[in-house]
Amino acid sequence: MPLTPDLAAAATALSNGGVIAYPTEAVWGLGCDPFNEAAVLRLLDIKQRPADKGLILIAGSLAQLDGLLDWEALPAGRRDAVLASWPGPNTWVIPATPRVPPTITGAHDSVAVRVSAHPQVVALCNAFGGPLVSTSANLAGQPPAFHRDALDPALLARIDAIVEGETGGLTAPTAIRDARSGDTLRA
Repeated sequence: MPLTPDLAAAATALSNGGVIAYPTEAVWGLGCDPFNEAAVLRLLDIKQRPADKGLILIAGSLAQLDGLLDWEALPAGRRDAVLASWPGPNTWVIPATPRVPPTITGAHDSVAVRVSAHPQVVALCNAFGGPLVSTSANLAGQPPAFHRDALDPALLARIDAIVEGETGGLTAPTAIRDARSGDTLRA
C-alpha cells in the first residue's frame, strides 16, 4: 500500500509522541508508540482505561515484535500455533520480555499481540518502524466503533491524527487467546 498523506501524518504524529485513530480488522483503534510512556499514559487518559489492564500491541510483521516475546516460556508446539495464525485477526497473549514496558503489560507478565494483515495497519506500522498500541477507539465501557462516523467527537478532539479508511469488516473485535494454553480469553 502506498504511503498516503494521512498515513505519513499519522506516522509522524506517532514519532512525536502523538495518539492516533486508525481502522483495524474489526473496529477503529487508538494507537501510540508503546515505548513512549507519556504517549501511552495520554492514550489511557483519553480512553479512561485503567493502566493495570494492559494494552494490545499490533505489528505489520513478526520481525517488528523481535525481542518483545518470550517464546521459550511457551509449551512445546504453542509457538507454531500462534505463528500459523499470523498475519491475521488473531490476538495472542504471550509471555513478555523485560523490553515490554509495564504501561503495556499492566498487571501481567505477558503482552497481547497481533500481526495484522490489514493493509493500512501494515503500512502504518512499516511507516512508523515498529508495533503500535492498539486499543478500541472508544471510552472505556462504551461500545467499539465499527465505522469512522461512530467515533466519539470528544475523543477525536483529543487525538493528533486519523488514518482514513475502512475496517476489515469483522463483526466483532478480534478474539484474544492465551498462547500458553490456547484457551480463548475473549471470543
